[in-house]
Amino acid sequence: MTETYQTGSWNLEELFSSPESKEVESAIKQLETFAEDFEGWREKLTPDMGYEDFMDCLDLQEKNTRVIARLFQYSYLNFSGDTQDQNAQAFVAKIQQFGADLENQTLFFGLWWKALDSEAADRLMKDTGDFEYWLRNMRNFKPYTLTEPEEKIINVKNVTGSNALQNLYTSITNRYVYKLEVDGEEKEMTRGELMSHVQSPDADLRARAYQKLYQVYGDDGPILGQIYQSFVKDFHNENVKLRGMKSTISARNLANDLPDEVVETLMDVAQKNSGIFQKYFKLKAKWLKVDKLRRYDIYAPVAKADKKYSYDEAVNMVLESFREFDPDFENLAKQVFEKEHIDSKVVKGKMGGAYNYGADPALLPYVLINYNDQPRDVATLAHELGHSLHSILASEHNIFASGSSLPLAETASTFAEMVLTDKLLAEEKDAGVRRDILFAQMDDAFATILRQIFFALFEREAHDLSMKGATIDEMNAAYLKNLETQFGDAVEISEEFKWEWVSIPHIYDRPFYVYAYAFGQLLVMALYQQFKKEGAPFVPRYKELLSAGTSMSPMNILDRAGVDVRKAEFWQGGFDVIAEMLEKLESIPVE
Repeated sequence: MTETYQTGSWNLEELFSSPESKEVESAIKQLETFAEDFEGWREKLTPDMGYEDFMDCLDLQEKNTRVIARLFQYSYLNFSGDTQDQNAQAFVAKIQQFGADLENQTLFFGLWWKALDSEAADRLMKDTGDFEYWLRNMRNFKPYTLTEPEEKIINVKNVTGSNALQNLYTSITNRYVYKLEVDGEEKEMTRGELMSHVQSPDADLRARAYQKLYQVYGDDGPILGQIYQSFVKDFHNENVKLRGMKSTISARNLANDLPDEVVETLMDVAQKNSGIFQKYFKLKAKWLKVDKLRRYDIYAPVAKADKKYSYDEAVNMVLESFREFDPDFENLAKQVFEKEHIDSKVVKGKMGGAYNYGADPALLPYVLINYNDQPRDVATLAHELGHSLHSILASEHNIFASGSSLPLAETASTFAEMVLTDKLLAEEKDAGVRRDILFAQMDDAFATILRQIFFALFEREAHDLSMKGATIDEMNAAYLKNLETQFGDAVEISEEFKWEWVSIPHIYDRPFYVYAYAFGQLLVMALYQQFKKEGAPFVPRYKELLSAGTSMSPMNILDRAGVDVRKAEFWQGGFDVIAEMLEKLESIPVE
């Protein structure tokens, strides 16, 4: 018998009871004491220090990193529940400032470690277990590390610089309310509710939803554009001018521990395959009985059916699909619901979108979604629970090795979506619904691969333009040109889409994060092909990949999985799978 699930809010008691609680006060005091005591290690850090002393130093940092991670997590989750709550805003700012101060007090360890000669570093790293990759990766930043006083200045600057700009952008955009006429009645809605209408069968409603979105963002467009340019200049000045990195995307690649060439190869292959999606959009135009798709129409359903899924149906569908892949996956995902670690209600002021947040590996991760009964929301639920599975499986490691590196961050989430989609395709008898699922797969492939790569291409250009003092109008023109290249002659793009770039949160808070979506989707296509060929024997190997967390480099993890991302042929293989999906659709007579 399946359980019944209802949308609701999460319970954060496992972290802290409130920002004013004694537990928060105690955690802060513990960390202040740690920082004072840790200063005593400064004199003990020498090239010839003993292994046991070195491990004691690492264990002390690991133990206290869990505490600060919980504070950061709690402040962010608390803020996400109501981004307009002034107390929540103040608490986020307080913890960010405290975190920066703490980092400055303990900064000397990382600087010492990066400056240490290779022979001493290799001797100390040996047999450090979960710490080894963290230590080895830290040394990758050696050429770009500044002096201790300079690093401290950057940390202090970030609190009122890049962090403040990100918080300002979030606070401005999360207060937006969108008024849209639906079924003859004007309704006020959140962005999540508004975006459900871009998949409406009603072409006029789709257009009005997009127009309203970019009218609201466009009203603040010059301000949001200036916030972005200020953030980009901050990011460029720190990473390129001060640290000496080759480019801002190289800074992201270094953080991801990926060679620049791998990312360049991915982006080159994606651009060369944009024709697949242009061909798809021309086919979709025939199904929608229009000469040419408008940008408003790219996610339009080809069927008139307006299928909705209750939250209960969605949760049970996702859990069942996990169980069929591996019963462990269902049992692990269920814990997120049982422990009330999911916030699923649509509430005014709540952060839009969806995310999974795992911090201390001793605790289950938390999930935020805005569930609105749409088919896309079911996929989003599977996606975020996939992230949760990744967090849980990697939780056997310490906090420095239990995360997921950005290149692999979307692996479990995208794989979970594919497991769900395959289940729906296998069980659906209605040819029309099966066709709709294939269309949805193509829509998703576009959204997570080509769209994200073109975001990254725009970011690269936008960073250059910002450093050259470009106006916001020039940024808008560059973005429209980016869209024209992406869609070719397959899609008509209207003027208001020039403001789309200021509505993309990731380019504000994590430059070049977006290519990870394309990386993850194409990687998963390769892994999923292996699963379909091998069946059950694939499952333990996949679990091992997720369980690795950040205990080794992404390239090593992928090499172990038999995947060579250095080769253009690997990425092309993913696009070949998409081309096959398109061929299936082309074989269906247009109704």
